[in-house]
Amino acid sequence: MAANLAIIMITILFLVIHHQTTTMAATNVVKTEVFRSPEIVMEPGLVSNKNYFKVDFPGGHIGLKSFNAELVDERGDPVPLHQVYLHHWVLNRYFARRNSSGDNDLSIVRNSGICENGLSQYFGVGAETRRTSTYIPHPYAIQVGDPATIPEGYEEGWVLNVHAIDTRGADDKMGCTECRCDLYGFSEAGGGLHCCPDDGRCRLKQGFHGENKRIYLRYTVKYVEWDSSSILPVDIYILDVTDVWTKADQSKGIRATHHCKVEYGVESCGGGVEKDGCVDTESVSFSFPVGGEVVYGVGHQHAGGVGTTLYGQGGRPICSSKPIYGEGNEAGNEVGFIVGMSTCYPTPDAPVKISVGETLTLVSNYSSLESHTGVMALFYLLLAHTDPKPLPTLASKFTMVPEFVWPVALLGLVVIVIVVAWNGRNGNSEGYEAIP
Repeated sequence: MAANLAIIMITILFLVIHHQTTTMAATNVVKTEVFRSPEIVMEPGLVSNKNYFKVDFPGGHIGLKSFNAELVDERGDPVPLHQVYLHHWVLNRYFARRNSSGDNDLSIVRNSGICENGLSQYFGVGAETRRTSTYIPHPYAIQVGDPATIPEGYEEGWVLNVHAIDTRGADDKMGCTECRCDLYGFSEAGGGLHCCPDDGRCRLKQGFHGENKRIYLRYTVKYVEWDSSSILPVDIYILDVTDVWTKADQSKGIRATHHCKVEYGVESCGGGVEKDGCVDTESVSFSFPVGGEVVYGVGHQHAGGVGTTLYGQGGRPICSSKPIYGEGNEAGNEVGFIVGMSTCYPTPDAPVKISVGETLTLVSNYSSLESHTGVMALFYLLLAHTDPKPLPTLASKFTMVPEFVWPVALLGLVVIVIVVAWNGRNGNSEGYEAIP
């Protein structure tokens, strides 16, 4: 009887623990969905810079783990940058009034900062998209779809902006990708986004003709179902080296502001300067409004970039992100283009923290052997504002069983001990006498 009772109690305990750990494991399963944007029709020299509202996206209360994208053709084959240059893609979250047909009746949900005049996206990179990791490590994720945060009568949606430049037959491919104004028919000097708008055209070689090309932005979303007991939210901060920071002054009623210009130009160092000395360095320092632990960091630069670094107070390095240049012709390895940016993933053994009000400095370096227009130096930072819970291991999983289980298990063990002791004292249930 004692043996049978022991087996029953152990079985019950095992089933409860197995159910709890199985449920917990299922909650954290990373799901993957692949979508593609509406069709983008390109022709040599043409610019497409359109917003696509209500794009396909996973629904429900979820935690985003990554968002990767690339340009593909009708067959799904990757389109190389030397044919169609992906200046950038940007994914924005918004709330829209239900049953509204217009795009004007919506409100963009900005990331956590710090620029006030743009850079509101949740995800966004450019030509480096294929070889730049966007994965957020466990137990962290970007929380979206929380019903408690969506205003009554509204629904959550996503808008995708894709800025692509067809450089087939271009008179100056690199100049086209840098949106140099004179190549697009503008009389002003310099360049930037305002000179390569939607339906703009970059100058082609005389007599060049090419076929239309139908392309799409194929994007892959990885996510988990949200579970606040096992997932920690991270906040998104996008920093810009062109940020004009106005320091707060309470005595004068002045609040802190961040006006980000986003783009700037790099002047050529001219002849007679050693190659290693031709580096344009831009930097900005500002007080960071919040504190937290760095989960992920990556920079964004254009061709000519040689790296960007975020420093904390006193010059301590927080994250350094360097460009990866292509060396061939195939998609993802195009020579002359930045095809990836290195990322920072601090570990629990070597955490990187930012204090409230800490002075941060962002530094961007570009080669100035040649001039560059419309360059960028952004920094994408994910911060967790609470201490992470320890990850479940084979040993620690058993500590995650609900508290009520342990009294039941203990009671069962006590019963087993009593029964065994009673049988040992009075003999077994079949009436045999104990051996003296």
